[in-house]
Amino acid sequence: MTKEIERIIHLNRTNWNDIVLNSNLPVLVDFWAEWCGPCRMVGPIVEQLAHSLDGKVKVSKLNVDQNQEIAMKYNVQSIPSLILFKNGKEIARTVGLSPKEKYEKFVNNALNS
Repeated sequence: MTKEIERIIHLNRTNWNDIVLNSNLPVLVDFWAEWCGPCRMVGPIVEQLAHSLDGKVKVSKLNVDQNQEIAMKYNVQSIPSLILFKNGKEIARTVGLSPKEKYEKFVNNALNS
């Protein structure tokens, strides 16, 4: 297993509160599903983000099929959706496949605003 993959936190309803809502670091959550082609394309980009944003943001993934109640709570209607949480609150969201640079800019802009 590569270091990038190890940096990704796999979320579920058991660890959601501890990892996302109670984190002292901002948390980027990739809402995805196994059957979603664009989600599979975002996967390696999210792994790269985990590396490039290390220490600044926790990077995590939430399978919407296995955790529908969380996806519904945050009104995730399209995937892939990447939501940035800070102090337990959503501060930014982007939907759809984008290049790594766009995601990095999205995170940095949200954290600096």
